[in-house]
Formats: sequence, structure tokens, C-alpha cells
Amino acid sequence: MIRLWKHSFLFQLSHLVLPTAGFVSLPTSIYRHAVPKVTGAATMALGNDNPFNCDDTISPMVKTVAPSKTIEVFALTQEMKARGERVVSLCVGEPDFQPPPAVIEATIAAAREGKTKYTGVTGTMDLRKAICADLVRRKNLEYAPADILIGNGAKQAVYQAVLAVVRPGDEVIIPTPYWPSYPEMVRLAGGVPVVVETTVEEEFLLTAEKLRGALTDRTRMLIFCNPSNPTGAVHSKERCEELAAVLSEEGGKGKGVWVLADEIYERITYDTTHVAFATMPGMFERTMTVNGFSKSHAMTGYRLGYLAASPIIIKAATIIQGQITSCASSISQEAGLAALSVSDAEMQTSFDIMRQKRDFVVKRLREMPGLTTAVPEGAFYVFPDVSSHYGKTAPDGTVIGGATDLCLYLLRVHSVALVTGEGFGYPKGIRLSYAASMEAITEALGELEKCLASLK
Repeated sequence: MIRLWKHSFLFQLSHLVLPTAGFVSLPTSIYRHAVPKVTGAATMALGNDNPFNCDDTISPMVKTVAPSKTIEVFALTQEMKARGERVVSLCVGEPDFQPPPAVIEATIAAAREGKTKYTGVTGTMDLRKAICADLVRRKNLEYAPADILIGNGAKQAVYQAVLAVVRPGDEVIIPTPYWPSYPEMVRLAGGVPVVVETTVEEEFLLTAEKLRGALTDRTRMLIFCNPSNPTGAVHSKERCEELAAVLSEEGGKGKGVWVLADEIYERITYDTTHVAFATMPGMFERTMTVNGFSKSHAMTGYRLGYLAASPIIIKAATIIQGQITSCASSISQEAGLAALSVSDAEMQTSFDIMRQKRDFVVKRLREMPGLTTAVPEGAFYVFPDVSSHYGKTAPDGTVIGGATDLCLYLLRVHSVALVTGEGFGYPKGIRLSYAASMEAITEALGELEKCLASLK
């Protein structure tokens, strides 16, 4: 049984700075000498003598965290555009269509009707009831409103779920390629990420054998993103049953392991039907399901997601959220309520367009020599293995040593922004998002083909 936090959240966070695996111990000294009063250029001249402008002034916890490479690439692309340079970007994972009309109308109505005040930390009762009804109808999952916590995006829900159960030194299994924030969130909680590689030849699917081999006496959690960002892989019902069986094996090392099921892309699937991991035999009580509105309803800027879990987890996560952000936006919650009223048929129109884009992208990539591409069964990403081009030289003399070199060369010479696989824990690949216009996709793939053909 999980021990509920008995002290304040800030006291719990103080544990994170203890010298544990993956963390840097606190500095043993602080500045005690007098600091002269200086301004402007003189401040810069002080360098490391300035206690407000040196590495030691930043918490050692921050030094354990790597910046999000997807955000970095997006920022660099925006900088190039600001300089007047044209860039075709297939980087950021957000749909290129607008939210359903009902969502826009609900947003306007909420503001006009004065629904602009704080809600309870867990979210409005109306939205939590609607989420429960949606999970029963579509995913065969039965939760009470008290088992739902509305957060400021699914990302917050993931992080709070990790903080709720991961203790210093605990191991968390993360299949690769992974969403870049997973291992960093684990490190922030004091845990140890244990990456388990899946390959393009395996269609980036986690096998029962690999999961069993990664389990130890210190394993606390499995983070399971299905459908996957960045690969678009979808684990079938049969595959999920195999993974659940490993976690339930008598005498095995998985019986006390929590599962964080990130299912934010579950509405966007093609030929493989998505099933909720919490519906697998023996998995309901131990599974924390994360979902939201960003991908399915194109509501990325609304920052609205949720966690569905057992009462002990929701209570712990609510304590955390209450000390960080409190409630999600009241207007966003009204918009989310409207989103859940949109018919499946209306939603499917957008998903059918995504399927057409996926088919086009996969066909074009498979026409390019030296690429190995698994067919993504969900989300809106393709993750080709481009490693056969490593070691080659570009016409300007640039040596392509890896995925990052390739992406930088593409951006610099061909004005195409893609994301290096190194940020996803899989340096053999690159990620392309086809949540973009067909014009942008066609142009980007044409430039990628030219780039690869020029390498010798």
C-alpha cells in the first residue's frame, strides 16, 4: 500500500536534493564576502564573483534535467522565421486543424457568462462526470468523479502521477523511443529511468520478454505511452495482455509495479484498435490513466488534461497540484465539457484526413533509399531509421555523424525542421510530424529526399 504523504509538499520536495542516484549534492559553501555595488557592464565583469550570476546560484536539481529538444528545435525555427528566413517545419506535435465549433462557442460563452473564477483543485463536477461517462462509453472504464483530477494539460497529470509514487532511488521503466519529458520527470522525482529499447524492426512495440528482463526489486513504475509519441506505434489488445501478464506473474518482480498509461493519442488510431491498459486483467487498481483534449480536439493551447486513477493516487496528486497550480482554467474546463459532446462522426472526419497524410508520408519515405520506416498505427508521427546515412558527407563538406547532424544540416541548407531521435532516446531515427498542411509535408519530404541523395 502506498504511504500517503504525511508532511507538506515542500517538505517532500526537500528530499529531492539529497545525494541519490542521478542527483548532484548541494554546494557545501555559500557566499559570505561582501559584494560591491555595481551596475551595467560592471556586473558582467564580475563573472563568477557575482553570487547572482554564477552556476552555484541555480539549484543542483535543475542541473539533472535536460531541456526538451522538441521545444528547442521549435524555438530555433521561430528565430529563423523572425529573421525573415523561410522554414518548413514538421516538428511540433499539434494538429493543424481548429477545435470543433462547439468548443469555440463554449469558450466564448464561458467568458461572457462570467465562468472565469477559480474552480475546485480537482476540476468542475460537470467535467469530471462527463469524463467518467466518456471513459465508460468508449473505453469500458468505470470511474467515479472523485477518481478524476483535471490538470493544466496531460503533461502536468503525468508529472504529478510520477511525483505521487516514485521515491528516491526507485526505478522507472521507459520504453524507447520515448517522449523526452518522461526520464526528466523521473529524475526530478529522485527516481532512476531504466530505458528499454524497441526497434524499427519490432515496429517499436514493447515485448513481454523485454519488459520481464527490465524488472528488478527496485522497479516502481512502467511508463507506457500508447499510442506512442514519437513513433505512432499502437500496442494491440493481445500485446497489452502479454505485458499485463508479466506484471502479474507469481513470483515475478512486477507485482508491485505501478503503470502510468499515457493515452493522450488514443482517439487517433488507424488499423489497430486502441484498448485502455487499465482494462487488462488485474491492471485497473495499479494503472494511472492520463488523457486530455490537446491532440484529439486540437486544443493544445487550452492546456487541459486529466488523470484517472484510484482514490489514493488522486488524493496524493491533488495535494501536489494544490501547491503548484491549483485548478485548471475555468474557461478551458467549459470548453472541455463541450468537446466531450462532439459526435464521433464529426471527430472522425479529422482523423480520416490524418490517415491520408500518414499513408502519403510512409509511401514517400519508403521510396527514399537507406530509410527503414515502420507504419505508425496511431498519433501523427513517423519515425524512420536514418542511420544508414551516418558517416556520409554533404556537398559542403559537412559530415553527418548522427541524427542531430542530419537535422541541423537539413535546417541550415534545406530549410526543413525535423526532430533528432537523440532527444527521444533513439539516435538512429528522426521524427516527422504529419500534423501539418499537405503543402508543407510535400515540400519537406522533397527537400529531405534531395538532402539524402546528395550525401556521399
